[in-house]
Amino acid sequence: MNLIDQKFAELKAEQKTALIPFISCGDPTLEATIEIVKALESAGADMVELGVPYSDPLADGPVIQRASERALIHAVTLTDCIELGGKLRAAGVTIPLILFTYYNPIFQFGLDAFFELVKQNDISGMIVPDLPIEEDQELRQLAEKHNIHLIPLVAPTSNDRVTRIAKQAKGFVYCVSSLGVTGERSDFHKEIDEFLSVVRESSDVPIAIGFGISSREQVARFEQKCDGVIVGSAIVRTIESNVPLLLDADKKEEGLRNIQQFVSELKG
Repeated sequence: MNLIDQKFAELKAEQKTALIPFISCGDPTLEATIEIVKALESAGADMVELGVPYSDPLADGPVIQRASERALIHAVTLTDCIELGGKLRAAGVTIPLILFTYYNPIFQFGLDAFFELVKQNDISGMIVPDLPIEEDQELRQLAEKHNIHLIPLVAPTSNDRVTRIAKQAKGFVYCVSSLGVTGERSDFHKEIDEFLSVVRESSDVPIAIGFGISSREQVARFEQKCDGVIVGSAIVRTIESNVPLLLDADKKEEGLRNIQQFVSELKG
């Protein structure tokens, strides 16, 4: 069984909702990313999205763009991010790992080689936000062959495509709470609850919501409506504010504790 399916099954039995942090790999360094993911797991994260730094992002807001810039200073590559999965396992991390990347780096890498490396490094799922369902057949077939879940995004504006996307979903359906790029928000799409109900009715897999969720109050608002809640920019911003500590060998543990505390508060 794919680790994502296993984790959601465990949480359902416990009547709990998954907390899924997003981080940018290599921010501020690849070595620090390993320690950060360990801290996230200790704080109660149930899965983690590993964002691949990209110079021309489609969905990333300014906080995550800055994180990518910090990682790209050190020339962090797609290979580095995938191999991070194996290093996380070696460091004792057990939660499911989900790779968040764009299609062009995968295409340039070579699809077969990409999936072989992802499989070798025990990554359970992937999100490719710029690949629409009409063009994902080849990637989907290879993902299924390697038991890696290709997780789709659906937005309130997906309209009649929601049902078609949700029916093909593996792992979970990523429901976008707000229009535009990622970033912390105080308000969500006015019809978000109705949208989530439509996705729930259309899907045979769990649903998770992300984009703009940044506080315990907002996590709690969606816990009763979704199987998972994704928090990205707020966590990446917390990492950003602790970069000086994370890069100081004598203060690294303090920085990690700050990140861990924030995620613990989100978990509730």
